[in-house]
Amino acid sequence: MSPRQDPQQTSWREVEGAVLAYLAQHPDAADTLDGIVSWWLPQQRYETERQRIEQALSHLVERGQLRRDRLPGGAVLYALNRADTTPLH
Repeated sequence: MSPRQDPQQTSWREVEGAVLAYLAQHPDAADTLDGIVSWWLPQQRYETERQRIEQALSHLVERGQLRRDRLPGGAVLYALNRADTTPLH
């Protein structure tokens, strides 16, 4: 990491990479933030990183790589945006 790089941005990118790596292996996966924290990412490492993961998911949605759907009960479901042509890696 260069001295000019924002450490928060680096950590978001790390989480984004982990999410995209999971989706590369499980392209039909879709889950809530809680499910992603609990199942997609190594629980022992990311359990306390909920806010950082949520920010990374938001960035992936903004870039069009993920879609975010609100469920009737209010929970938010994240999934691969199949309309996006950006490679997952």
